[in-house]
Amino acid sequence: MDKLLFQSFGSGSSGNCYYVGTPARGILIDAGIGIRTIRKHLRNIGLDFHNIWGIFITHDHADHIRAVGSLGERYHIPVYTTPEIHIGINKNYGVTEKLKTCQRYLEKNVPFQLAEFRITPFPLSHDSTDCVGYSIKYDDKVITFATDLGTTNEYLAHFVQQSNYLVFEANYDIEMLLHGPYPDYLKARIMSDTGHLSNDDCGIFIAKNYHNNLRNIFLCHLSKENNTPQLAFETVNHYLEQAGIKVGTDVELCPLSRMTPSELYEF
Repeated sequence: MDKLLFQSFGSGSSGNCYYVGTPARGILIDAGIGIRTIRKHLRNIGLDFHNIWGIFITHDHADHIRAVGSLGERYHIPVYTTPEIHIGINKNYGVTEKLKTCQRYLEKNVPFQLAEFRITPFPLSHDSTDCVGYSIKYDDKVITFATDLGTTNEYLAHFVQQSNYLVFEANYDIEMLLHGPYPDYLKARIMSDTGHLSNDDCGIFIAKNYHNNLRNIFLCHLSKENNTPQLAFETVNHYLEQAGIKVGTDVELCPLSRMTPSELYEF
């Protein structure tokens, strides 16, 4: 088996897209950045659209689906997600090219085999038409994505406990949000059970569900206005330390950049 590669192309409200695969082929999780930008980042790691077997969409908000119509219809890349999310994608004004031929349907908590990848969507709580995370098994390695969620659940706990690598939302610092410029209705939406996950909730949940085979934690979807990479790192690290887990020894912890690609990780 080839090594498992992971790279974040963008993570946050400006656009989300991640590559998971091998040096020869793989999948995208979300396609919320520009199509030319996605192609540029793929080419930088020796790939192009013909190397992508599918795009797996977490939900139908614009920052996760902006380029999906063009990728699916123009480049004939299958787009996988739940039936409800597919309906939401085609209703979204941000998707100028609607999905007609590339739609593929997934069922939550039912594993799907795509070549060497075993991909399981699981339910998450977010104020979209529907929302899922993805747990991806390749050989003996498991990487799990939970990028937009207002609260955690038992499905998420199950998959975190099986994972070696975790891409997990740490969207906001509660004090920055409460004292920041957002109107009250938006603050309430973000803090709700169908909004986003705070640094504290992220740290508490990961510390509770940590296990010895968890190698890397990537903090994703950090807010530009209500968070900083340093604050997200320090907060999650605090809860891990409280649980006796040493970052840098027991597990690696890395906030992902909102606008620029991460380094290419080989697992």
